[in-house]
Amino acid sequence: MENIKVLILMGSKSDRPIMQKAEIVLEEFGVAYKTMIRSAHRTPEATMQAVMDAEAAGCQVFICGAGMAAHLAGVVCSKTVKPVIGVPIASGPLQGEDALHATVMMPPGLPVATVGINGSKNAGLLAVQMLAQTDEELSEKLKADRVAQAESILAED
Repeated sequence: MENIKVLILMGSKSDRPIMQKAEIVLEEFGVAYKTMIRSAHRTPEATMQAVMDAEAAGCQVFICGAGMAAHLAGVVCSKTVKPVIGVPIASGPLQGEDALHATVMMPPGLPVATVGINGSKNAGLLAVQMLAQTDEELSEKLKADRVAQAESILAED
């Protein structure tokens, strides 16, 4: 695995349209990332190997998207001390409510930062904010993005 700052994991290929929003954010900010499909339940060994390989490649933040039982973020969190951001994905009869609760209700001592259902854009931005704590260039890009957002809203008036 090449040098990356963020590893995006998703439970299945059906999650890709949602998780692509995080990829777009990371690309816009120039953050090196890799995306993989791994399942906490169907490919546990491959999931653990992906976490280890990513850390060896310099990964600083993990973004994990999954629906229904949504254990991917929690399983990744159990294997790393790096920040993990969970993206609950709308699927199944509860349309993501189950995934939201599964992602946000981690046991004490194993926190997963959780964004809203299908909120991978915010997950990407949160990863950038985490990385910007030690990267002044990213921090300046974030400040410029906030100014651009405000100007866009004001221009609609």
